[in-house]
This record gives sequence, C-alpha cells and structure tokens, in this order.
Amino acid sequence: MTRLNSRDIEWIMRGMARAITGLDLPVVEKIAEEAREDAFRVLIATILSARTQDATTAAASDRLFRRAPDARRMAALPVAAIARLIYPVSFYRTKARHVRAACRQLIDRFGGRVPGTMEELLTLPGVGRKTANLVLILGFKSLRNICVDIHVHRISNRLGWVATKTPDESEQALYERVPARWWPYLNLYLVTWGQNVCRPTHPRCGDCVVASRCPRVGVTRVGKSRTARA
Repeated sequence: MTRLNSRDIEWIMRGMARAITGLDLPVVEKIAEEAREDAFRVLIATILSARTQDATTAAASDRLFRRAPDARRMAALPVAAIARLIYPVSFYRTKARHVRAACRQLIDRFGGRVPGTMEELLTLPGVGRKTANLVLILGFKSLRNICVDIHVHRISNRLGWVATKTPDESEQALYERVPARWWPYLNLYLVTWGQNVCRPTHPRCGDCVVASRCPRVGVTRVGKSRTARA
C-alpha cells in the first residue's frame, strides 16, 4: 500500500471539498437536507438506495414518504403496497419487507423514533454498518463515524489510503488513516467524486483535482476528460 502522510490526506480532502461545489450531491444527502436531517427519512432512503441509481431512489422515496411520512403510517401499509410504491428500486420486494419490519420495530421498541446508537441501529431489519453510519452522520450530526459505501471503498483503495477487500474492512482502516475531522465528510466527498469523476472503470483522471497525489492503484485505463471533449 502506498503510504501517504497526513498532509497528503489533508490536501486531498481540501481539494475534493472545493471540487464538489456545484456537482450533484448523493441522493440521501439531498433528502436529509430537504427533510432537515430527519433520521427516519435518512434511514428509509438509505435502505432503498442500496444498488440503486440516485434518480430511482429519489423518486421511490418521494412516493413512499408522500403516502407514509412516519414510522406508524409506514408500518400500517401492507408489504405489497410498499413494494408498489418503491418499484423499480433494486430488490424492491426484499426492501419492502425490511422497511415494514424496521418501522414495526421502531414502534414496538423505540417509541416510533430512530435510535441514535450503532448497536441499536444494527438490530433493525435491512440495516448494516453503511446505513447505520449514514443515519448517525446525517440524522444525528455525529462527528465520530465514517460511512463507507462502494464508492468510498473503491476510491480509498485507489488513493492508496487502505488495502482492503470489503467496505467494512475499509471503514475500520480509514479510522486509523484519516484525521478525525474529516470522518463525517468522507462519504459526501468520495461518493460525489466517484459518481462524477473517479468512476469504477475509466476514471476521468484528467479532470481530477487530486490526480497529482493519487497513485491510481488498480487503474489500468482512464477515460477522456470532459475538458478535452469540450
């Protein structure tokens, strides 16, 4: 693994912070902003977002929240009705079951409110560490969590910050490598960058503001930059 020092990481994070201005934010970030950091909406939208394009997640979340804006009304819906509302998100039938079961547990165990600890969140159906971390960051303003999805996992390996095989391994490694002040922002910055520039295949390295300090681990072919095409 390429060993970057803390100054390199600071430089990269500052560069990304500036570079994402004006780019489309990840869908759950948008929903959190619009809902004033409502932890319930962050929870449900994150469950729906797994392996689903942002536009599809946004539309499905809007339909579902219009019909059932809180846990009690959502738990009262039949699974089939939830499935129809969230279609065509990936695995919509499974997610419909998870959403209803999670809402039922919120009512039975937590008084209808989303719990604010990792341990409690992980007991909810359909909730893994990625979802729990994002709920804590966006819904509870936590400064002590790192949310790692596939973009964060991929880019942190590409940058040489970690050498891991799974997002969960990346999360634990990033706590060791990245200064704590950046933890709650890693997901926002790297997901936005991953969707627009540092793509899974053929990343646009010519458009990347941090390319000079990126070892491009695992990159075999880059894509054409938008500047070059223009």
